[in-house]
Amino acid sequence: MRPLEKQVFVCLDCETTGLDPKNDKVIEIAITKFTLHEVLETFESLVDPKIAIPEESKKIHHISDDMVKGAPLFEEVLPKVLEMAGREPIVGHGIKFDVEMIAAGVEATGKTPVIRNNKQIDTLRLARLYGESPTNSLEMLRKHFNIPEEGAHRAMNDVIVNIEVFRRLSTKFKTLPQLLKTLEKPVLMKAMPLGKHKGRAFKDIPLDYLKWASYKDFDEDLLFSIRTELKRRKQGNLFSQASNPFGSL
Repeated sequence: MRPLEKQVFVCLDCETTGLDPKNDKVIEIAITKFTLHEVLETFESLVDPKIAIPEESKKIHHISDDMVKGAPLFEEVLPKVLEMAGREPIVGHGIKFDVEMIAAGVEATGKTPVIRNNKQIDTLRLARLYGESPTNSLEMLRKHFNIPEEGAHRAMNDVIVNIEVFRRLSTKFKTLPQLLKTLEKPVLMKAMPLGKHKGRAFKDIPLDYLKWASYKDFDEDLLFSIRTELKRRKQGNLFSQASNPFGSL
């Protein structure tokens, strides 16, 4: 079985007009083919989305309408991206979103988005499994691992940092199947990563909030962590304690 250090990966990142793959557009894309020891090939391009970039998106990536005007269209950069991706495992932070943005672009051309068949390795989930960084944003992981800063939040900068983060998070794995098998199971998180209780341990979050959150469209790790805490409280008869503060008196 091929050791992980011999495996070829691709890391990709998209900057977009928003967070809805069905309606938003890619405005910049970067992709790098690499192994754990070397970069094999890189490609990056601004993309003209043919729609206005919302102000809230500009505040994140600082890409303006003037910058993308006259840039290649998405269907023009797509062949190169798909060629580089091939059938290799795709690495990225919250990678499902980036793959879905590309898949939506493929579908818009009337073709089948086979990129969905590539194995996906989400460094956000690997970081949760690692569990040693205060928070698991790419920027905080960069600081945690003392990775040099690459500059503004742009596609290739994020790819460069993401590869270095992946190299550090993958050290305990020997083969790709071992890594993928580990990620098949949901990761039990230590603290709430978002919302009004962001940063709080699940055991300290009010019961009503956990019940409400357990029905939301969160990712599998967060839902697993919320429901695990609810199960713990139920088994410990903490449901009645939460509703009756005088129950133990």
